[in-house]
Amino acid sequence: MVYKMKLADISEIELDDDPFRPGGLGFTKLHGNGNDFVLIDETSREQIAESEKKKFAIAFCHRHFGIGADGVLFLTGSSRASLGMRLIQPDGSEAEMCGNGIRCLAKYAWDAGYVGESFDVETLAGIIPVQVRERDGSFWAKVDMGVPKFDRPSIPACGQGDLITEEIDGIRISAVNTGVPHAVLLVDDMNFDILKAAPSVRHNNLFPEGANVNFVKVGEPLEIRTFERGVEGETLSCGTGSVAAASVARRLGLVDDEVLVQTKGGPLLISFEDGKAFMEGPAVTVCSGEFSFEYLWNLSMEP
Repeated sequence: MVYKMKLADISEIELDDDPFRPGGLGFTKLHGNGNDFVLIDETSREQIAESEKKKFAIAFCHRHFGIGADGVLFLTGSSRASLGMRLIQPDGSEAEMCGNGIRCLAKYAWDAGYVGESFDVETLAGIIPVQVRERDGSFWAKVDMGVPKFDRPSIPACGQGDLITEEIDGIRISAVNTGVPHAVLLVDDMNFDILKAAPSVRHNNLFPEGANVNFVKVGEPLEIRTFERGVEGETLSCGTGSVAAASVARRLGLVDDEVLVQTKGGPLLISFEDGKAFMEGPAVTVCSGEFSFEYLWNLSMEP
């Protein structure tokens, strides 16, 4: 009953003699190549009031005062697809799509018996087809990421024409939308302080809605480090970023139609067919549990 209330309502409930009892709000923790998420199942009913989702996500994602995650996935029903997905990030913003996140959502939905081997998911970036397989205890999902968008209005980015390469403050940048806006920078050395190198690009006026920043070293495999908008830091893996890196490298003639991308958290296979990009990779369930009433009550006390 607690989890359906707004935080302000929770504060009005009298605690019984066991304030540590489960609050009834179940969660599942999953990760895709180390990009981790807390998933809240709202397929049958709203678990967290819309007005409170931002506050909950900020608290849940905190790695000391919450569970710790790169975002909170809300699994919902959909009138247009098999399922719906929303992602609220650690800063409270909502992302249009997430490649690793949609694989984690697919893993949960598959385990829950909600879907078969082929289904689709409604996101803010559109309807995303997904195929899943499970072999020898390992779960993999192949996601149709659609056609990468290089035109500036679709990224979005300021200026005219496709943003294949542009020099900004002495840095050569490419950009593409693969569900969310991504800047791609080709580098020769992956050993650098990404927290110093990325923010100037992430917040550059070229990108009116900001951009994720990917540093890519061309080779076999393609190596990548990603600074994610909304997380405001480096993540161990970014699915849409890996697709962006492979798309830019392919557009520049540096790779073929099948690209192995090595993220810090593990490999992703990116392939291209009829203009579309496909991402294939694993997802793992870490744990499931319930938030204690004490945690929800203390959260309700915060301004």
